[in-house]
Parts: sequence; structure tokens; C-alpha cells
Amino acid sequence: MRHPIYLSLFVAGAMALSACEQSKGNEVDRAFQGVNVVDDSNLNDVMLSVADPNEAVSYFQRTLAEKPDRLDLQRGLAKSLIRAKRHTEAVSAWKKVTEHKDATDEDRVDYADALIRNNEWDKADAVLDTIPPTFETFKRYRLEAMIADSEKDWKKADSFYETAVGLTTRPAGVMNNWGYSKLTRGDFGAAEQLFSDAIRQDDSLFTAKNNLVMARAAQKKYSLPVMPTTQTERAQLLYTMGLSAVKQGDTTIGKGLLRDSIETHPQHFEAAVRSLRALEGNVTN
Repeated sequence: MRHPIYLSLFVAGAMALSACEQSKGNEVDRAFQGVNVVDDSNLNDVMLSVADPNEAVSYFQRTLAEKPDRLDLQRGLAKSLIRAKRHTEAVSAWKKVTEHKDATDEDRVDYADALIRNNEWDKADAVLDTIPPTFETFKRYRLEAMIADSEKDWKKADSFYETAVGLTTRPAGVMNNWGYSKLTRGDFGAAEQLFSDAIRQDDSLFTAKNNLVMARAAQKKYSLPVMPTTQTERAQLLYTMGLSAVKQGDTTIGKGLLRDSIETHPQHFEAAVRSLRALEGNVTN
């Protein structure tokens, strides 16, 4: 008569054990899912930093096909397209990011950046206008300055460049851009100062060195300023200065600078040799 009781207890125990195992199983599943999220995040970071840009694009495209609503993956794809210099595709990708319900003002700034890279200045300006003025970041003001430059609104450009410089600990790049803006306006003295400041912040920035030489040459200063350069860089800077001198009608000085660049370069400097021969009339058609 007691067998049914034992059977009931056995069934109840089995059900409890099953429920316990199921509960533990769910906990394990949640733990593994948590690990997967961390792994996904780490892999995303790797793909955005060290992976080949086009490989990163393929990775994010594959992953998004499985999880199309993941905003972090949409951002990853858009950033990878920028790194791969596929700007037209990047514009579309960033537009999609900004249409996500959780999109941020930072996303909209990145969208404007993509538009500028794709030479869509008016659209970029319109996107930045949608961002409240209280959102103050280095990148936002750098883009605002570039747009003001494109519109030749020099007062506004200077204001934005100045603000951008104050919002970063690495201002060399924006100082170089600001200097180039001054150079295009014909304000060569101010341009020279900004390029010098940029090099002082980052002496590896060859673009700023080359721009500095052009700003000085525009003032007929045909000597290299004191700054750290490799032998190859020095030769290239002499070449830039020589061409600038010729353009301003100082042909004799230009020839001398081109000869100096050829002698300074550690290897054969074909571009300088060709330019010098052209000036000396040794090139035949």
C-alpha cells in the first residue's frame, strides 16, 4: 500500500531535480551569453583598431546580417568604411546609424564627418545644425571650422578653430588645418606661426613642415627653419621651397634650392632632377 507514496515521492524528486538542472542550465546559458557579449565587444574593438579595414568591413557586414538591429555593429561598419576610405558607402552607413532610436549627437557628428569626406559640404552643415550647441566636442568644432572655411567665413572659421584647439590635448592636426586656412587667405605670417606651433606639438607631422616652408617662401624667406627633420624630409622641403621660389619669379634661387635638394637626398631624387633639367632647358619633347 505504500508503493504509490514512494512512486509519488520519486516522481516529485525527479521533477525537482529536473527543475534544478534546468535552472542551473539557464544560469550556465546566461553566463556563456555574457562571455559571448564580452568576446563580441573585444573582437569589435580589434576589428576597428588593428584589422585590415576591408576585412573589418566584411566582418561587420556578416555580423550585421545576423543581428541587424545592433547599434554597436552598425557603428562598427560605418567606422570601418571610413578607415577603408569607402566614403560613399560610409555616408549611407552613418545615415542608418543616426536613424537608430538610440543614436547620439556623437553619431551625428560622425555622419557629418563622413559627408565632408565625401565632399557633401552642404549636407554636413545641415546635419551639424541639428546638433544642440551645448554638445561641445573637439571633432564637432573642427568640422564646423572646416565648413566655415569652405564658405570663406573667416571670422567664424577662426572662432571654431580656436575652440577646437582648446578642446584637445593633441592640437597639432587642427593647428595645421588652421594654418592652411590662413595660407589660402594670403595671411602668410599667421600661417607660419600656426604651422610652427603644430610642429612644436608633433614634430613628426611632415605636412605641417611642408606647409611651413610654403608659408615662408611666400614671404620670400628661402631658408629652412630650425626643426627636426630626416635627411629625406630635408631634401623634400628644399624641393618644395625651390618650386615656390620659381613660382614667384625667383628662378635663380629656385635652381639653387633644387640642386641642394638633389645633393641632400640620400637616394636619387627623380622629381627634383626632372624639375631642375626643365628649368635649365635640358628636357626635350
